[in-house]
Amino acid sequence: MYAFIPVFPLLFSWNQSIFVIAVNNVSILCCPQNILLACFLQVILVQVNPGEAFTIQRDDGQIQCITGPAQVPMMSPNGSVPQIYVPPGYVQQIIEENGVRRVLVLPQTEFHPGGHSPLHHPPPPPPHAHLQAFIPHPHIMHPHPHLYSGMAGGTGDMNPQYISQYHPAHTTIYSEQDTHPPHGRAAFAHRDERASKTYERLQKKLKERQGVGGGGGGGLALSKDSPPPSPQKSRGTPPSGGDLHNGLGGKGAEEQAQPSTAVTGLGKSPGRGKETESGELDEEAKALQERLNSICKPVVTDIQAKGASLSWVAPSQTEGDDEPTEGEEGSAEPSFMYEVSVSYCGKDGKYKSAYSGVELSATLQDLRPATDYHVRVQAMCNCLQGVPSEPVSFTTLSCEPDRPSPPRKASGTKSSLVLQWKAPCDNGSKIQNYILQWDEGKGTDAFEQCYYGPQKQYRLTKLSTASRYYFRLAAKNDMGVSEFSEVVHIMTSCSVPAPPLSPELIQSGVTWLCVRWHRPAGSPKEDEISYVLEMEEEGSGYGFQASYDGDELSHTVRNLHRSTTYRFRVIAYNAEGKSIPSGVSEFTTAPDRPGCPCRLAVKGKPHPTSFRLTWDPPKDNGGSDVTKYVAELSEGLSGPSWNQVYSGSAMECVCDDLSPGCSYQARVHCISAGGESQLTEPLQVQTPPVPPGPCQPPRVVGKPKAREVQLRWAPPLVDGGSAVSLYSVEMFAPQVDEGWEVYQGSELDCTVGSLLPGRTYGFRLRAANKAGYGPFSERSEVTTGPGAPEACRPPHVTCKSPTCAVISWESPPCNGAAVSEYRLEWGAAEGSMQMCYTGAALSHEMRGLLPATNYFCRVQAVNVAGVGPFSDAVLCQTPCSVPAPVSKRDEDEDEEDEEARPLLYSPSTCLGLRWEAPCDHGSEITSYQIDLGERQPILTGPVTKYIIQNLQPDTTYRIRIQALNSLGAGPFSHTFKLKTKPLPPLPPRLECTASSHQTLRLKWGDGPAKAQPTDSLQYHLQMEDKNGRFISLYKGPCHTHKVQRLNESTSYVFRIQAFNEAGEGPFSTVYTFTTPLSPPAPLKAPRVERVDESCEVSWETLPPMKGDPVIYCLQSMQGNSEFKQIYKGSATSYQLPNLSSSTEYRFRVCAIRQCQDAPEIIGPYSSTVILLPPRVDTPGVSGATGSKAAEAQKPKRSLTDEQFSFLIIALLAVTSILIAVAIQYFVIE
Repeated sequence: MYAFIPVFPLLFSWNQSIFVIAVNNVSILCCPQNILLACFLQVILVQVNPGEAFTIQRDDGQIQCITGPAQVPMMSPNGSVPQIYVPPGYVQQIIEENGVRRVLVLPQTEFHPGGHSPLHHPPPPPPHAHLQAFIPHPHIMHPHPHLYSGMAGGTGDMNPQYISQYHPAHTTIYSEQDTHPPHGRAAFAHRDERASKTYERLQKKLKERQGVGGGGGGGLALSKDSPPPSPQKSRGTPPSGGDLHNGLGGKGAEEQAQPSTAVTGLGKSPGRGKETESGELDEEAKALQERLNSICKPVVTDIQAKGASLSWVAPSQTEGDDEPTEGEEGSAEPSFMYEVSVSYCGKDGKYKSAYSGVELSATLQDLRPATDYHVRVQAMCNCLQGVPSEPVSFTTLSCEPDRPSPPRKASGTKSSLVLQWKAPCDNGSKIQNYILQWDEGKGTDAFEQCYYGPQKQYRLTKLSTASRYYFRLAAKNDMGVSEFSEVVHIMTSCSVPAPPLSPELIQSGVTWLCVRWHRPAGSPKEDEISYVLEMEEEGSGYGFQASYDGDELSHTVRNLHRSTTYRFRVIAYNAEGKSIPSGVSEFTTAPDRPGCPCRLAVKGKPHPTSFRLTWDPPKDNGGSDVTKYVAELSEGLSGPSWNQVYSGSAMECVCDDLSPGCSYQARVHCISAGGESQLTEPLQVQTPPVPPGPCQPPRVVGKPKAREVQLRWAPPLVDGGSAVSLYSVEMFAPQVDEGWEVYQGSELDCTVGSLLPGRTYGFRLRAANKAGYGPFSERSEVTTGPGAPEACRPPHVTCKSPTCAVISWESPPCNGAAVSEYRLEWGAAEGSMQMCYTGAALSHEMRGLLPATNYFCRVQAVNVAGVGPFSDAVLCQTPCSVPAPVSKRDEDEDEEDEEARPLLYSPSTCLGLRWEAPCDHGSEITSYQIDLGERQPILTGPVTKYIIQNLQPDTTYRIRIQALNSLGAGPFSHTFKLKTKPLPPLPPRLECTASSHQTLRLKWGDGPAKAQPTDSLQYHLQMEDKNGRFISLYKGPCHTHKVQRLNESTSYVFRIQAFNEAGEGPFSTVYTFTTPLSPPAPLKAPRVERVDESCEVSWETLPPMKGDPVIYCLQSMQGNSEFKQIYKGSATSYQLPNLSSSTEYRFRVCAIRQCQDAPEIIGPYSSTVILLPPRVDTPGVSGATGSKAAEAQKPKRSLTDEQFSFLIIALLAVTSILIAVAIQYFVIE
């Protein structure tokens, strides 16, 4: 048997369902959009259209997906289509076309007589999850599916492998005006074409709405923060889709009036156990569906003007469902969801969702007063939903009217006003009267009633002219008075203003005129007067035209013509009318300034001291003739200052008295009645230069030398208009009239060399620019001086020893003057030699030299004329020698630079030495010798540090060091003292002397607990933290330390170290100490109450201590005997029977902590409470019982243990004080 079972709800037509086809025990899940089932003989062909998928699940669990276009052949036992099982609410139809039979499963439509459409749409399903789960999409699949679990057609009964991770779009909605046949069995001959068009339209809408995203319902949501007003009875049409009422969300505006009653898709209910056969699932769905359909209509209570309360009863279980089946044993009662929808357009109108939840009551808010509403409730469970209940109708109460709008001015005169207003919403009760209040023109907040009646307008008379009045309005019906409207101010009219004075001119421009006028005389300040400024252009022929209309008293008229006369007048007006025009005033715009002159140029060729300028008149004279031209001249190209060189009506001028070779700028502007024109662009003019003038004779700089003369001169006073670029100097020898050029260049000085000493020479000078050479200056005479000696030959050096050398030299040519002295320079570097000898001798002996060192020397001669040049430098080297003494820095210097160059390291039995290598004097150092005084000297290799071993602790040694090379031993260094350190102390033994659950008292070593001032030995105590690192707890001379703020029953690791001035000793081995568990807190004294021959003892309760329970131990002492335990347990009270009437009882209690891994910990006992025997009174007086007897005998009771201890301590303290006083008095004094 082939069964076509729709597992998702239909949108509106047959090709929107998904069917499960069972063929030969093979389950086939497919999308039947235009999928044709064709039967040919023994083969059943399943046609898969393009863009669709056909998924097959075999018996072995494998999944095979076939994408269209394709035809899947499937075997049939007999080649015929057997009877198809149709679920409730669906009908089948077989269409045979061209020998191919098609099986269609369609939803059954109900017949509804009447004018409206008989086919009602079901509520919107999940957005095509039944279509998109098997249709491949080219887009990226979203990771989270949005499927409804509470609607029919969910994925509860689908296997997980068929659920696509597809993000659905909004559901496609169809309006009520869609045409449907009156019955489900219409002519399906053209169903294929209609289905194809519907599928294409649905796919198009899906693609358009995929970007929106969305959940189910497909409806429009309404913000709960700003609900629109509710509908009223007077409304003939429902609000638009965006105008939802009552602030109710949920269903969209497209939801139809009647939801579908046929829901065939089933989801697996929670707690149902194992899945049964499909027939059993249908029976369960029918039973649950009938239960959901049996919900009763809601009950409306507490109806207000703008709200109402609803309540309903959960769907009851129908008969025949009382006894659960075998598979339903132990199943829980299903959970129901409820949706309340409201309609104000009649019972058959559109309903809006007002509430959705699991509660059995709801409150409707933001309703409109005096409005008919219809409410119904619908139950849902899992993926099933029942039919809505019968609607219940109610009408909201009436209330006072809404706040009216402010009144407005309909008309008015100087002494009257006519006010009108609109009626506000009456909220179900007819408005009877209106209350109009005013301030009587006083301008205060006090309002008085001026009208009370049903009319919507009112006339006020006998008012003041141009006065301001304030009004407010309220409406009244049977339910009360509404709020007053906003306050509005209205003014009465004034009379027509008087004609103003003629306008005045404030300022005029080329294209504008600024005109002002005055307020008409006698006009009140409250009168709102406006003005119209009219203007007439002379010769235009258009008459007066309005150029301004406003309440200002001045206006600037722009966009006028230059040098043109305009006529102006002013008209004043108010609400009563316009005044007579004022007198006419004539104003003329100013002329514009002319344009700049044209074609400024130089006429002819410029001369060195003058040139001629010429120009043309401006193209635009600005409306008036040019009266004057002004020419300005500026020297230079920057134009810092301009000088006027011409002023007149001619159009050319001569600029003279100029400097040759200078640059000038010229510009011209013209002047007319409209003002000055702009300046022309500057014209640059260059006058030609001339040769420079004569220079002053050159002068000698300093004292003339024997072979050269330094000359210097100044530029010529006149450069000829061009910068001097060249100077020429000529020299004349003695007794020679013809000279020759010795210098040519641009500098202002020169040095003339190759002269003979003591001779007289003549010099003259001339300057040149680009125009040529100028004239020569006058001749100047210069005499040269004597010359310095010539350079000496290189000196000769002879080394007598490693530290002594003899230098000798020869006398140089004296150059006309006898040598007076020689100067010898000596140094280790050629560039840093210093003078070591000055005198007339020709040799010198140098002492104190360093062995194996290079030295340089040179010599120069000096006479009365000066110092001669140095000779060439000579290099010499001294012979090698023994090393220099070892140098040592003192101890303080070493301490300051200990990090950079430590001198020594001195533990208790060794000394570390470090020194600087001395100069080896040309022969490499082979070893060092360390002298310790009484001990044998130590010979080391060529090292600069050494550690001396096997020394005595705390001992001073005198040490000196010398270096040795191949030539012998060098001198010893200075003797210095070093001392070894004493041995550092060993760590003491660490022990715990006292412990509690929060503290540990540690003790180490032998000595007093407190530190002495003379103690040099100190200790460093450390404890290990959670990270395994040791942290410092105490550092000092004491022998005890108390570690606090510890945790109970916790092990702590400690170590200790001793140190003194000798250094820090080693750390001890680690010690582990554990804190004990904390005992319970002490209890307060128990309470005792005597009851006849027994008493009841009670005490306070302690909470458990870190998970350990707490019990209590009660002890009693009878008379003077010892305390005995009478109770132990977790109770907080105990009743002691059979008390003796003549015996005194004492009670105390303590708490006991029962540890899990340790013995019990007993806390301190509480203070003792005494129970006295009952007092025996005289005959005639009744005996007191219980606590009264104890209270009567209270003064005779004995001391408690605490009081007795305190008394002993006080006596001991007094005795100690007395003994101290006696010793002070008798012994010391």
